[in-house]
Amino acid sequence: MITAKIGIIGGSGLYQMPELSDVEEVEVETPFGRPSDAFMIGTLEGQRVAFLPRHGRGHRFTPTEVPFRANIYAMKLLGVERILSASAVGSLQEQYAPLDMVIPDQFFDRTRARARESTFFGEGIVAHVTFAHPVCDELGDVLEESCKVADVKVHRRGTYICMEGPAFSTKAESEVYRSWGMDIIGMTNLQEAKLAREAEICYATLALVTDYDCWHPGHEAVTAAAVFEYLTKNVRNAQLIIKEAVGRVSDRVRDCKCDSALEHAIFTTPNIWPEETKKKLDAIIKKYAVA
Repeated sequence: MITAKIGIIGGSGLYQMPELSDVEEVEVETPFGRPSDAFMIGTLEGQRVAFLPRHGRGHRFTPTEVPFRANIYAMKLLGVERILSASAVGSLQEQYAPLDMVIPDQFFDRTRARARESTFFGEGIVAHVTFAHPVCDELGDVLEESCKVADVKVHRRGTYICMEGPAFSTKAESEVYRSWGMDIIGMTNLQEAKLAREAEICYATLALVTDYDCWHPGHEAVTAAAVFEYLTKNVRNAQLIIKEAVGRVSDRVRDCKCDSALEHAIFTTPNIWPEETKKKLDAIIKKYAVA
């Protein structure tokens, strides 16, 4: 199978990377079903990368319907070690203005649908990964440095609250999230971060601010056309930033702990792992299996 060490997940509006060359479309089958779309594997800044549109080309999946486990497991099968994720978000605080970029370092879960699977484990094998720091700081630093190639204001750190959707927040909900100290709001990245941690893949989010959610006094004056314009500008900026990040990270050694996240996390004794589950999770647990 074609392999790539860097994975890119594109969010709303970011369905392609125009600078990719030598592109091949690759269908990947996983024990958790089919990913959101075929992967576009190509060369970017001299590196082979695997690009996947989170919602599928044409935006076919709601946030709840995104096959998160299949997407991340497929990245693992392709040899991906680092995932750069782009995601459109709403701002919950005045300082995060439309067209700004936020690189959050925390997540808060407000999802509730059973369809949103956020672990590969179960069915006889139990694991509890450490998740106090849910993103890779080293990869976040690279994204921050890379923002210099675009004319954007970047905010390092902050909390991304992940809501269920697909409807946006009520004004009352938005005000509560603000009072909790949440910074930005989206619908997808928490599950990706949890699954990437279990798969021992570095993960960081480039959050593209498109609006002030519904709490802001000027919210009613913001038209759908304006939000679309912000999204379009954000997408192009994100493409430039991610391209730069790929070049910066390609020759870096992984000095973080992401690649050993499961070392003390699997509680089930290996000699009683069910064979079917062991086979299903082979790509992420084989190095911890009994010889």
